[in-house]
Amino acid sequence: MTESTEKCNCEETVRVPLIGDKAPAFKATTTQGPMNFPEDYAGKWVILFSHPADFTPVCTTEFITFASLQEEFRTLNCELVGVSVDSIHSHIAWLRAIKEKIEFRGLKNVDVKFPVVADLKMDVAKKYGMIQPNVSDTAAVRAVFFIDPNSVIRALIYYPASAGRNFDEIKRLLIALQTADKNKVATPADWRPGQPVIVPAPNTIGKANDRVAEAAKAGYDCKDWFLCFKNLSE
Repeated sequence: MTESTEKCNCEETVRVPLIGDKAPAFKATTTQGPMNFPEDYAGKWVILFSHPADFTPVCTTEFITFASLQEEFRTLNCELVGVSVDSIHSHIAWLRAIKEKIEFRGLKNVDVKFPVVADLKMDVAKKYGMIQPNVSDTAAVRAVFFIDPNSVIRALIYYPASAGRNFDEIKRLLIALQTADKNKVATPADWRPGQPVIVPAPNTIGKANDRVAEAAKAGYDCKDWFLCFKNLSE
């Protein structure tokens, strides 16, 4: 096999969309009816996530958790969309079993109301790099894509099949992205809503030399010219 052939095969197998890319478009059947993505979600944030398979234990705990948080995400103008390479009939049967039989951490009778995409031909999974051959050729990894109201991918997280997702981090990251957009700031390590944010550093050395004094007058907490914090009013 030649080098050019190897490159071609690799690109055909896995192409993970990158931060700043437009979210790949697709049309699909879901548990909530037909979907034209991302057009149907114009003006909203979307968390698009994949799971390896229906009727699997880790995925079951994740779906219960996602469903329990759906309204919290909606208050943040964010919708949830699930994907796996199972049929619509499998999805429906699995979600029914979750509601009727499964209790997890005190959550029971959970009705999964967000759409779950049927992707038997793996079209969606391949567009989003969810099928990774070194893991499996037939099951998606646990991918999470954060897509903004302009249908641009803003962040992505990948988990192995054996590890359930951290939902606190998923929500925290969504709020951090929204806070940065709204206030033109950045968020520091382990930032939580309500904590100080970072004011962008100046673009020129001249501005940098006067920055600490100017920032102090503005009520910012500057550690040096390149690191200044401020509290948000909200």
